[in-house]
Amino acid sequence: MTIIYAKVQIYVPDEQVNMLVLTRDAYQKACNWLSKYIFETKCLDKFYLNKLHYSSLRERFNLKSQMAQSVIKTVVASYKSNKSNKHKWSLVQFKRPLIDLVWKRDYSLTQNQFIVNTLGGRLKLNYERKGMKKYFNGTWKFGTAKLVSKDKKWFLHIPMTKAFPVLDTSEVTNIVGIDLGINFLATTYDSQGKTTFYSGGVIKHKRGQYKAIRKQLQMRQTPSACKRLKEIGSRESRFVTDVNHQTTKAIVNQYPRGTLFILEDLTGVRSATKKVRVKNRYVSVSWAFYQFRLMLEYKAELNGQKVIVVDPKYTSQTCPKCGHIEKANRNKKLLIFKCKNCQYQSNDDRIGAMNLHQIGMKQIGVVTAGV
Repeated sequence: MTIIYAKVQIYVPDEQVNMLVLTRDAYQKACNWLSKYIFETKCLDKFYLNKLHYSSLRERFNLKSQMAQSVIKTVVASYKSNKSNKHKWSLVQFKRPLIDLVWKRDYSLTQNQFIVNTLGGRLKLNYERKGMKKYFNGTWKFGTAKLVSKDKKWFLHIPMTKAFPVLDTSEVTNIVGIDLGINFLATTYDSQGKTTFYSGGVIKHKRGQYKAIRKQLQMRQTPSACKRLKEIGSRESRFVTDVNHQTTKAIVNQYPRGTLFILEDLTGVRSATKKVRVKNRYVSVSWAFYQFRLMLEYKAELNGQKVIVVDPKYTSQTCPKCGHIEKANRNKKLLIFKCKNCQYQSNDDRIGAMNLHQIGMKQIGVVTAGV
């Protein structure tokens, strides 16, 4: 089952904005009110909380029936998330105003409009349909959406699910090894022997700028500097997401249906911080490799392709020609791989992609015989 998240802009007439704002603010206040009770009692039983506070949520904040229930689910989920991540028990505060909207109860979709429930009734709102038609054709299942506003614009963040046939090993027609890194965000090597480099130079420069600005602001320690830090963090996050989106889209579109992508499992990259020089840690371990993987997985599935994640151990130290493994094979400073046994030489990121390609060949039962 594939899950994607659509960010849909909705157009709210000036005379209806106030009703959305009132609903949003009431929902936020209700979440914080219930959060205080949960913090004090440590009660996470939704059935009990519903029995005890459902009426109060409706009367105190004038919420509709479904919204009162959604408040309970939202707050409990936040505490459970903190608990599962082993965070210290602390008061959860809902600082960002938003509304959780349940499909078919709080919001629905007609041919040309979204119908959104508010404290004052339902609003019929136009939306930006460019690029959305393929998702709004009735084949995708909508989940609970979040209604948010930014810079006086309103958006629905909608999780959508759809089942796609899983690519079988016997259907694989092409294998692509993908090495992820910093100098090159991604390097691919396919069954035709073609190598493609996705440069990381602009990324390193941009993130270096963000790092310098952040350092200056942290030294000031003023309210305006703190506000600026948050803005920088948000901007950098959007930058990372956009780069990952564009790169994964380019990779998936480059290859046909039946392609098997082999990707390194880099979920533990942050735990490797101590092995990286202090001055290089920010760039080396802070890129959203896991986000890259998730984006590649769902886009590949939509395109009749598949992603397999494998152990990255020795992929940068192994010669794809003779199989010799040695740390000294790779010169990180020169970005060169040169085998100490057979003298085979190439770009170090390309070597990683080639080795991942060979792992993919073994995954489908094809025996490789070197380059």
